[in-house]
Amino acid sequence: MTADTIFAVASGLKKSGVAVIRISGPQAVEVLELLACKKITPRMAVYTELSDPNTGDLLDKSIALLFRAPASFTGEDVAELHVHGGHAVIDGVLKALGRQPGLRPADPGEFSRRAFLNGKLDLSEAEALADLIDAETVMQRRQALRGMDQGIGRLAEEWRDRLIDVRALAEATIDFIDEGDVPDEVMDDIREGLGALRHELASTLDDGQRGERLRDGFAVVIAGPPNAGKSTLLNLLAKREAAIVSAYAGTTRDAIDVHLDLEGYPVLLTDTAGIRTSDDPVEREGINRAVTRARHADLVLWLSEDGAEPDIGADVPVWRIRTKADGGRETNDQELVAVSAVTGLGINELIARLVAEAAEQLSAGTGPAITRARHRYALEGALAAVDRSLSHPAVELLAEELRIASHELGRISGHTDPEHVLDAIFSRFCIGK
Repeated sequence: MTADTIFAVASGLKKSGVAVIRISGPQAVEVLELLACKKITPRMAVYTELSDPNTGDLLDKSIALLFRAPASFTGEDVAELHVHGGHAVIDGVLKALGRQPGLRPADPGEFSRRAFLNGKLDLSEAEALADLIDAETVMQRRQALRGMDQGIGRLAEEWRDRLIDVRALAEATIDFIDEGDVPDEVMDDIREGLGALRHELASTLDDGQRGERLRDGFAVVIAGPPNAGKSTLLNLLAKREAAIVSAYAGTTRDAIDVHLDLEGYPVLLTDTAGIRTSDDPVEREGINRAVTRARHADLVLWLSEDGAEPDIGADVPVWRIRTKADGGRETNDQELVAVSAVTGLGINELIARLVAEAAEQLSAGTGPAITRARHRYALEGALAAVDRSLSHPAVELLAEELRIASHELGRISGHTDPEHVLDAIFSRFCIGK
C-alpha cells in the first residue's frame, strides 16, 4: 500500500450529465464518509448529499460507491463519486478533496500504475487498457480488448515459465560436470525445448507488424505531380474541407493528415506537395517531405491526369489513380481506377479497395498481437538470446543466455523493468486512469 491517497476526475473534464471522481488510497473510506456524512456499505450504490467538510456547503446530490482493498481496480481502497457533470460541481468537489490532509491530485496514469504495482494488472494489460481508451475504431477496440484478456503479456509469461524450467535443468547439469560429461539425453531435452520455443517466438514476430499498424493507423499517402487532384481526393475521402484546393500549382507545401474510419479500420490519409522540379526552396522542402512520407507509407496513391510514372524511389505498394476523369475515361492496364470529383466516378470503388487492403494488412491472426515497439524489442532480444544459447556447446554459457532471454520476456509484463521505464509508460496515460 502507498501512503498517499489520490483523486481525479475519471470521466473527462467536459461538461456532461454525470462525472465520476475516483479516490484511491488508505484514506479513501474516511474521506468518502466525511463528505457523505454517513457510513457507506462497500459495493453498494448509495444516494447521498455531499458537503464540504471545511465549510459545510452542500456540493451536490450524488451516487457514492466504495470498493475495499484488494477487490478494487487499484488493489487499494477505492471510492467513486458519481456527481452531476457541471464545471461548478466538479470544481467544488475537487477543491474539497484537495483541502483534506493526506490527499493530492493523481498524476497521469497513477491509478493504473497502482493497479500494476498491486498485481491487479501486468504492464501489457495496462497498456491495452490505455489503447482501449484511445481506440477510435471498432478494430482498434477489439484489439485492445483482446490485449486485456489474452494479450502478448500472458503469452510472454508462459514462454518465460518454460525458459525458467529449461534453465533450471541446464543449471542442474552444471553440478555433474566435475563428475563427467553431461548426459546426452539431458542436453537433447534442453535443445528440443529451446527449439520449440524459438519457433514460437519467431512465428509471433513474423506478423507484418499488424498490431502496431492497427493501433497507429494504416498509413496511406496521396502523391503525384502538382494539380493532379490530391487535395480534392483527400477532401472527398475525408468528407470535409481538410485541405485547400486551388488551380495554382504548389498550393500544398506541407503534409496534411486526416484520420479516417473505414468500416472499422483506422486509416491515416496524408495529402502531400506536388512532386516536380522546383527552384523555390520552400516548395523543394515540401517535395522532400512528400517523398519521405511516401517512402514510409503502407500504401501510396499516385495521382495523375496523364498516366505519369510514380517518382518516389522506394519499395512501397503504389496504386496508380487517374484523376479528373470527368468524361468517364477507362483506366489503362497500369492504372487501378479512374476518379472524378465532379461526377463521383470511382470514389466508392476506391474506398472499397482501401477497406479490402486495410483488412488484408491489418486483420489480426489467431494469436495475441504485438501492439507496441517495446514488446517487439523485448521479443527480439529473447529470440536472439535463445539463438545464442543453441549455438553454445558449454552448458554454463547456455544457462546464462537463458537468463537473458527470460529477463527480456519479463520486460513485457513489467516484472523486470526499472522504475524510469514505468515512469515513461504511465506518464502517457490520461489523468484519472
